[in-house]
Amino acid sequence: MATLLEKVTTLISANLHAMVDQALKTNSLAVIDQYIRQVEDQLENLGDAAATIGGEIKSIKRKLDEHEHKAMELDKAIDAFLLEGNESAAVAAQSRLNSAQQLIETYKGQSARMDEEYRKLLDAKVKLEARLATMKQQRVELQSLLELAKSKEIVVKSIKGLDDLMGSGDSDVSRVAQGIYARLDKATAAVEIRAASLDEQMDRVLDRDQVNAQLAERKKKLGK
Repeated sequence: MATLLEKVTTLISANLHAMVDQALKTNSLAVIDQYIRQVEDQLENLGDAAATIGGEIKSIKRKLDEHEHKAMELDKAIDAFLLEGNESAAVAAQSRLNSAQQLIETYKGQSARMDEEYRKLLDAKVKLEARLATMKQQRVELQSLLELAKSKEIVVKSIKGLDDLMGSGDSDVSRVAQGIYARLDKATAAVEIRAASLDEQMDRVLDRDQVNAQLAERKKKLGK
């Protein structure tokens, strides 16, 4: 069990930022996918281990209840034997009570240790699930970044190709290249205009001036 918790602890303490940087440098999600597979495997192992220990805890507590009930009956029987003057029966019952009480203490110790182990497993499972969710989300974002990077590489190659066409010396080809450049410039300008318009709309919706004035007043009260 300690080995499982050590493996899980290693995964929990893994440097996610380093993995993300490595994925970006290598232009590959392989390192992220490997980490996700390892986490999913260990989560399955944690689930199995927790279920096993949980079952053992229930079994021990059931035995503990049985022996505590038996100890109560023996305690009553001892008093009854003493009142009857049956010393030999009282001695035998006391001996059995002593054995039952020793078993009760043993079961209590086992139950406490297993409860602690069970708690550690559940705590590790929650933390590992959180790490898995974080890395899966980052994988989606990384995939988008890598696809964007690939798209930019294609654009760069295309523009380089246009530069080559511009200097090819063929007037017809040069005009085609100029036309493509013009379309690219127009599209870029259109995006910038839309972005500016969106910012203005957001300012109006959020009433930016009023918000800024309110924040300034709060800073003034706070002495900043």
